Amino acid sequence: MREFFQRRGKFRPQPLDESGELQIPEDLWVKCPKCDEVIYSRELERNNRVCPKCSHHLRLRARARIALLSDPDSFTEWDRGIATEDPLEFVDGGGPYTDKLARTRAKSGEGEALVIGEAMLEGRPLVLAVSEFEFLGASMGSVFGEKLVRAIERAAERRLPLVTVSASGGARMHEGIFSLMQMAKTVAALARLGRAGAPHIALLTDPCYGGVSASYATVADIIMAEPGAIVGFAGPRVIEQVTRQKLPEGFQTAEFLLEHGAIDLVVRRDDLRATLTTLLDHYQRNAPPRPVEPLAAPVAVGERADG
Repeated sequence: MREFFQRRGKFRPQPLDESGELQIPEDLWVKCPKCDEVIYSRELERNNRVCPKCSHHLRLRARARIALLSDPDSFTEWDRGIATEDPLEFVDGGGPYTDKLARTRAKSGEGEALVIGEAMLEGRPLVLAVSEFEFLGASMGSVFGEKLVRAIERAAERRLPLVTVSASGGARMHEGIFSLMQMAKTVAALARLGRAGAPHIALLTDPCYGGVSASYATVADIIMAEPGAIVGFAGPRVIEQVTRQKLPEGFQTAEFLLEHGAIDLVVRRDDLRATLTTLLDHYQRNAPPRPVEPLAAPVAVGERADG
């Protein structure tokens, strides 16, 4: 009973060694990159990684994003086992591409930079394709593109809405032309999705650059972005060096793009579920029945067409 009246902290440091030095977890506090507020990490996670002081939207991992945009236990992942190969036997200062992939898989816990699957949102079925920035900057390689096309084709076959969430540094140049081909491949698949009468709703998050922003991420019926997200093809410094002109204030931010008509909505993270639900209901009520083209069997890099 005596311990009931004793004041205790939320965290008890544990001795590091016999000298009595204290061990404090490195991830206990997070510093907001915008306002420099120091935030208790658990409080930040409860707030969906949005700073409670300045509302800055910090990056969100793919699995956390899926949990945010789907009903509990409703997400069924597709094609998790597809593995990236090294067609160019690429080697740079960091070593072989295959070694870099192995390290990235171990660090991120993902097999590739895109997670796809079917889920429910407030009881409404949809297909999700969410990028993982921790996996080589969510760069789009051959398997990334193949997984996205498979998600698009299944959405078209079932006439389900497709929601893509993109945060990327662009094309994965470790794969050269194989990576660049994914831009045309994904856009062609989205054209078929449109003919099937299923909507594509794109959410752009910070940052979204290069071949991703120049292809599937901005080929959508509705293009949304989170507040403050930086979206573009090349970085501001590169553009200033090429054009030799000073860029306007806020250039490439979601708010700047909305003002200039490049995107349709800027939506706070807390409002994403409600906004998506409204959009899905709108499309469901107004979507006419259309015939669907037969699907071709997809073939990924590293797989045989004959099984």
